[in-house]
Amino acid sequence: MNFIIPLIILLILAHGYIKGVKVYDAFIEGAKDGLLITVKILPYIAAMLLAVGMLRSSGGLDFMLYVLRPLTNAAGIPEEVMPLIIMKPLSGSGALGILADILKRSGADSHAGVLASIIMSSTETIFYTITVYFGSIGIKNIRHTLAAAVIADIAGVAAAILVCRLFLF
Repeated sequence: MNFIIPLIILLILAHGYIKGVKVYDAFIEGAKDGLLITVKILPYIAAMLLAVGMLRSSGGLDFMLYVLRPLTNAAGIPEEVMPLIIMKPLSGSGALGILADILKRSGADSHAGVLASIIMSSTETIFYTITVYFGSIGIKNIRHTLAAAVIADIAGVAAAILVCRLFLF
């Protein structure tokens, strides 16, 4: 199995040679373009990370959990999963940290652990993704993208809750 990656590289080089592509020059050009895009989107990423940090540090996340507690209790959502539901649209790394904490405290096979794992895999980091993708190409008006993404995220969370209720717990 150690030969697969070198084999893929060799196939790419051979294909480029057969097609008459200057592979090294194409690689350098692609790397240069990638670096320019990285520099272009870096301010958007920094702003998003700052906003997430401020939300967590200011107690905004705790306040949101307090406000939503009656609704989540009525829906039967474990309390420890709510920070993940709120954080996942904002920050993938923050959500991953919350997931790790849920799995450590509640266990991977618990209701909270399974639900958190399904939510983690069936939702997207909406605001980060919109920031990076739209920011990289200079689009300021995202129109209906955010609404559609939030609806899809809610559907993913609802489906995770339904799957856990019907099939697992």
